[in-house]
Amino acid sequence: MNQNFNDPRNPWTRLTTAARNAREDCDAAAPYGFATRVVALAFAQERRVSSLFERFAMRAVGVASLLALFSVALNYPTLSTTATATTAMATQVDEVDLVAVDDAVSIVLDFAD
Repeated sequence: MNQNFNDPRNPWTRLTTAARNAREDCDAAAPYGFATRVVALAFAQERRVSSLFERFAMRAVGVASLLALFSVALNYPTLSTTATATTAMATQVDEVDLVAVDDAVSIVLDFAD
């Protein structure tokens, strides 16, 4: 395993000597159309296989966002009247019960009784 790298007959020594003495007279520019071929090969690559979760994740986020917007749009009159009623009730806090009548959680909990 011990090799003498100082020996002139060693293949590694001969290779490094030849590399030092080699002239560089070639053109370093890429050939005509090389960039086009590289881009064409990049777009021709087959897409990687993704899991079912990855494939439908963004669609699920979009559907959930649309449902949230639709829910807010559908309940906007209730939300806007509740906000104005709350500010009106805030001035008359003396004997007013602040429990909302159309609160979804209270309606569901009333069904459980």
